[in-house]
Amino acid sequence: MEVRVKSITWEAPGIHTYELVPLRPEPLPPFTAGAHIDVILPGGVARQYSLHNPPRERHRYLVSVLHLPAGRGGSDALHRNTKAGDILAISEPRNHFELIEGAARYVLVAGGIGVTPLIAMVARLAELQADHVLHYCCRSRDSAAFSAALEPLVADGRVVFHEDGGVPGNGLNVMRLFSECAQGTQVYCCGPAGLMSAVRTATSHWPAGTVHFESFSAPALSAPPPGVAGEVEFEVELASTGRVIPVPHHQTMLEALRAHGVDLDSSCEAGTCGTCMTRYCEGEPDHQDYILGAEEQQEFLMVCVSRSKSRRIKLDL
Repeated sequence: MEVRVKSITWEAPGIHTYELVPLRPEPLPPFTAGAHIDVILPGGVARQYSLHNPPRERHRYLVSVLHLPAGRGGSDALHRNTKAGDILAISEPRNHFELIEGAARYVLVAGGIGVTPLIAMVARLAELQADHVLHYCCRSRDSAAFSAALEPLVADGRVVFHEDGGVPGNGLNVMRLFSECAQGTQVYCCGPAGLMSAVRTATSHWPAGTVHFESFSAPALSAPPPGVAGEVEFEVELASTGRVIPVPHHQTMLEALRAHGVDLDSSCEAGTCGTCMTRYCEGEPDHQDYILGAEEQQEFLMVCVSRSKSRRIKLDL
């Protein structure tokens, strides 16, 4: 759908907030805390940005974008070429980082621009009068997005800033924070790979389903993920026609499908955004993504990174 850029606001050094409004006087599709939208850039490239305004708002979407000149082009295109009044194509909201309501307590951990989906969660939890705290890791409050808006919540303990001055060891002690598993607590974390890894390690003894992550990029690896390339070949069957497409060891499922004329939407191509999520009907996937939960993996896979443990896998295509 198309929306208009109503305003562009300087949020923090290198970060702009884009206010997107409908072209006609009607509400935008609803969303829940943790959701994101795809923004379609010139050339058809899609990039995902979290919505951070309160979910009750239907008259606008707010997204904040960190300018990464050396990135994959999405933030650079928005920062350099987009101005107030422009019309952008976006997707409807999707949510792979859903806030589970009704928990006894919530611990939110953010690092840098990873704070954006958690801002919407803070707003929703305040509406629910739920017990929650946001631990915000940053270099300094002066460089942190939304610091002025969050400052009033510091006094009552709802927000805790952890300023490390650029030295991660001087910031939040996640091992201490999560040393004890508090019954009924849900944890949500979004930020740089180092912070995410530290929280994963610190919460490894917590029950399944209580700790949730949102990745903006795939974790840094010393070697390619096993199964992405260099291992056994398999076949993909299209459920609608019965057509069978071979997937050689040097190609991803997405690459093989496209090479045979099957066009699928994708964006990150690293298993972190959910754009290429596809239902499978038969076979045993080798999941390589970073966002699907155990229940979702029983029905879906990400064709950009997933392979197959079975000789053939049938996709709902």
